Amino acid sequence: MAERSTTECTSKLNAIDDALYVIGGKWKLRVIASLREGHKRFNEIQRVSVGISARVLSNELKELEMNGFVKRTVHTQTPVVVEYQLTDYADTLGDLFLALAEWGEMHRDKIRRER
Repeated sequence: MAERSTTECTSKLNAIDDALYVIGGKWKLRVIASLREGHKRFNEIQRVSVGISARVLSNELKELEMNGFVKRTVHTQTPVVVEYQLTDYADTLGDLFLALAEWGEMHRDKIRRER
């Protein structure tokens, strides 16, 4: 690895912290994955994300919306229908997801071999 200055390292670590804050946790990636198939209502997302409570899902959706990954649309007919869908910005996560998946598979294989 090339040597980096303390300032460069700090800058990179701060950027990694930001990324992990936005997509970290047990559920955010699963919620994003469930919305890749198209727009869904709250209960549909919860059904696909088996094990997530309504409170946690609500918080995850709010955070994803706040960070520009999810769009919330309210249809005011009776009954009121709320749908969630991914934004175009969510597509910027594609390469990151692939890199995480590849690294995760490599790491899992390493741990299995060492046991």
